[in-house]
Parts: sequence; structure tokens; C-alpha cells
Amino acid sequence: MRASRLVSALLLLQTKGRMTAQQLATELDVSVRTVYRDMESLAAAGIPLYGEPGHDGGYQLLEGYRTRLTGLTTDEAEALFLSGLPGAAADLGMGAVLTTAQLKLMAALPEELRDRAGRIQQRFFLDTSSWYADREPTPHMAAVVHAAWNHFRVRMFYRRWATPREVTRVVDPLGVVLKAGRWYLVARCGDSIRTYRIAQILWLESLEERFQRPEGFDLSSYWDTYMQEFDARRYVDKAIVRMSESVFERLAHLMEPGIVRVAREAAQPDGDGWVRTLIPMESVQHTAGLLLRLGAEAEVLDPEPLRRSMAEIATTLASTYAAPIVANVTRTTR
Repeated sequence: MRASRLVSALLLLQTKGRMTAQQLATELDVSVRTVYRDMESLAAAGIPLYGEPGHDGGYQLLEGYRTRLTGLTTDEAEALFLSGLPGAAADLGMGAVLTTAQLKLMAALPEELRDRAGRIQQRFFLDTSSWYADREPTPHMAAVVHAAWNHFRVRMFYRRWATPREVTRVVDPLGVVLKAGRWYLVARCGDSIRTYRIAQILWLESLEERFQRPEGFDLSSYWDTYMQEFDARRYVDKAIVRMSESVFERLAHLMEPGIVRVAREAAQPDGDGWVRTLIPMESVQHTAGLLLRLGAEAEVLDPEPLRRSMAEIATTLASTYAAPIVANVTRTTR
């Protein structure tokens, strides 16, 4: 365990350059005291490592030093081939680069690891697209990625949900995110960081002006927070709904995970094989459409506007299907 940690510390310093003891401790999930001991052990082993005290100090390898610890374990080789996302790489214009890199890696592996890595590719495939939806066209993806990578500010013409629908924005591209088969641009606009659906960019121009990334900005952390806030903004209320146990058990196949999670946490037996629970509400109209999927084995108890909306929809459906079919259909035969 300690030997593996020493190797990880060495590779971190080689990859990231100067790092403080606290930064190393965070990366390695150990105490600062343990980092001090590990650095002493590396130096004693002949690694050209030196440390500088003070606020701007830290540990650093001697310039030009490169470790030759390039061996891969079986698990590491398999993990590398599992990490390839062919669809995402193609969207980013890096499909050929990924293929070439994998071929080089495969050629460099010992025969045993090469066989294991080959079996991984034959047995696992990651499809990032969502069910029942075509892949969105993203003609401006390459320009977005280039601007984000090279810190170029961009001007874009964007279609949004709010009014006015089409707006012009000058933004600093900070990164892109693939979510359920759809690509999103995370960018700074003025003093705030916002999220834009790349398929809704109608026109984009990369400007000559460069920008500085916000200090401490982390794309993964931002996205986690954004998703939590997104659900909080959407779900403005909760409906009390009773449903049959059979429908409740199939809820995960009928509604999105956030709704299902709340429903399961609030579920209570309601007698006669039914369950009473809470369903997060985005709006009366939207929630009514969701609850129609549950059919007659669900009943809204509260709020009254949602219950009334469900009753109106049911009445309209009953009237529609009670009437005889009147159609002017021209049948053709061959």
C-alpha cells in the first residue's frame, strides 16, 4: 500500500509540477504528516526531489527528471480501455486521435495485458445517447472546444426557452459536459457562470480576445451543484398521490430518478394494496402529463388545481372515446 502511494506521489509531482504538502495529502487521501514522511523516503531513495518553505513553496522534482515507472498492472490496462468514449470523442473531433492512441497503447503492452485489453473492447461498449431520442446535431462543437481549450472568448447567437427566444451573448467557454446524450457549454457570461445547450447555438464566432479562467473553478464540482440547483428550481411544490403497489414498483420505469427518489422516501401504506406518497411538481400542466402515465391506478389527493386538471383530462378522454369513430378514410387496394 505504501509503495503504491509513493509511486502515485511521484507521478503526481511529475504530472502537476510543484505541489504543497496539503495538495498532495488531498490527492492521496492521507495526512500532511504522512506526506512529509513519504517525501523523505523518496529523497532517501535517490529521487531528485526538493522542497521550498513558505506560502508559495512546495515539493518539486528536479527539472528534466522523468520517472521510468511506466509499467501497467492488469487492472490499470483494463481500466484504460474502459475509459475510451468513442461517441463522445467523435463529437469532439477526436475519434481518430483516440483510435491511434489506443493502437499505440496496445502495441506497447506485454502480450498478456494486450489480450486482456482486447477482451475488454470486445465485451464492453458505452453508448452515451439517451433512449427514444436521436443524437442532436452540434455543428459548432469543434469551435466551442477549440475556444475552451485555448481560452478564446466567443460571441454566439443562441436560442433559449425564455423570451426573447434568440439572443446574442459574449461568453468565456470554461468547458463542455455530456449529459444523457446532449452536449452543454459551461461558460462565464459577465459576472456569472451559466450553462448553454450546444445544439441551440445558431451561430458562433471565436474572438481574438483571450480570457483568464476563474481561480479555483472545477468543472465537475460546478456541474454537480448545477444539477442540484436545477432540480430545486424545477420542483416548486409537491403533490400528494395514492397509487397501487404495482404502479409504485414500476415507478422507476415511468418517471425520472429525482421524482422516484422523493416518492420512495415519502411512501406510506394506504390500505388495500395502495401506497400514499409525494410527487415533486414542476407545474400543474407538466405534472398532470406525468401522472397520466400511471393510468387509473393513481389518484391525486392534493393540490386541488392538479386534481381538477386530472379530472378535466379524464372527462375529455372519456368523451372522446365514448363517441363513435367518424373518419373519412380512403382505402386503396392493389
